[in-house]
Amino acid sequence: MNAEAPVSGVTPPPSPRSLADTGLSTVMMRDILLKSMFRTNQDQVSALSKVICLPVPLTQELVDLARSQKLLTATGTLHANAGNEMGYELTDAGKARALDALSQSEYYGAMPVPLDQYGVQIKRQSVRDIRLNRDQLMSGMGHLILPPDLIDNLGPAVTSGRSILLYGPPGNGKSSISHGIRAALGDKVYVPRAIEYSGQIISVYDPIVHSAAEAAVDDPNSLRRTSNRFDNRYVYCERPSVITGGELSLDMLDLNYNPTARTYQAPLQLKATGGIFIIDDLGRQQEPPQKIVNRWIVPLEESRDILALQSGEKFTVPFDTLVIFSTNFHPNQIFDGAALRRIFFKIKIDGPSQENFLKIFAMVARKKKMPLDETALMHLMKVRFPTIQNNYANYQPVFLIDQMIAVCEFENIPYQMTPELIDRAWGNMFVRQEEIAH
Repeated sequence: MNAEAPVSGVTPPPSPRSLADTGLSTVMMRDILLKSMFRTNQDQVSALSKVICLPVPLTQELVDLARSQKLLTATGTLHANAGNEMGYELTDAGKARALDALSQSEYYGAMPVPLDQYGVQIKRQSVRDIRLNRDQLMSGMGHLILPPDLIDNLGPAVTSGRSILLYGPPGNGKSSISHGIRAALGDKVYVPRAIEYSGQIISVYDPIVHSAAEAAVDDPNSLRRTSNRFDNRYVYCERPSVITGGELSLDMLDLNYNPTARTYQAPLQLKATGGIFIIDDLGRQQEPPQKIVNRWIVPLEESRDILALQSGEKFTVPFDTLVIFSTNFHPNQIFDGAALRRIFFKIKIDGPSQENFLKIFAMVARKKKMPLDETALMHLMKVRFPTIQNNYANYQPVFLIDQMIAVCEFENIPYQMTPELIDRAWGNMFVRQEEIAH
């Protein structure tokens, strides 16, 4: 069955109708074909078409070009189980050329997309063109119980596609809200398997980051033989979401060069193009927060990023990513005024009100099949919370109920909520400031 253009508001990249449409040199494409044959042992045009992600007729053109240069030869064998397709194999000269090309770069497989072509596709699917309404944003937040004024602030921030700083005390769902924003985006984009700049190939598609939805398929039995509805050098994916925390270092935002394979891997923010880049726990990284934000100044202000090849040559890539910074520190503690000005939206995430805390507590208890007990709840609210100045946090209901469940399961008693179990759970939520005997 032929792949129809997926249902999405995003215009798909058109499938190339000629080798010139790919934007690549025939020498680069021929060498990738030879390397792919050498590494995968595929010998039929229909199979090679899937490996190099070009339509069957264009793959046949490349095979014919290599044959004319005596780098390939037909085996003379028709494969009955593959529509009587002819098989091809590398000649000695073809093997030598493949090995020489592999010594320059181990990259083989999908043909890359030239950077300028990719820039056109980024504009077609820009995260800044997303228009979310309140219901869509609330739906993305799923089970979270949030005050209405928070949605009032989050909505314009997300719709703008500009940078967001979420700050406030720990345990109040800043990370969950970031995930909810990603879920609310909803639609899908086209991610290139690899891009090409100045003869260098940079792998972009990453199954760890990108959730593939559908690939184009060129049906060799189709009369048109170019039946795929979008360029198969791309993968149709959910909008990407890259999340980093305390492990983030500035070199993760640079091109990653593998000197053994002589190949490049795209940095995290390039993989996040068209989606969200979440920097969680800002202030916990080895580099100071000010330095991390400074790295984002050009991308955030000019919608472009600057990367460097091993040779030292610098080049510009489009920057189309919603950047969300999340921190437990007060912004004035970790940024100067200039850095704060460059973050477009600053949204404080406070702990819940007592009313919302009780709603969350009841919702968690119901979900975990823990019966509510009025006496235990009164003990929690009147005895325990005053000891911490009634500072409610979104993480507390889950923590307390999980603790009580653990005790019940260990004691082999039905799930229950009592003042005594509340006290035991409470004791594990905090570490008392006690002197340790030496």
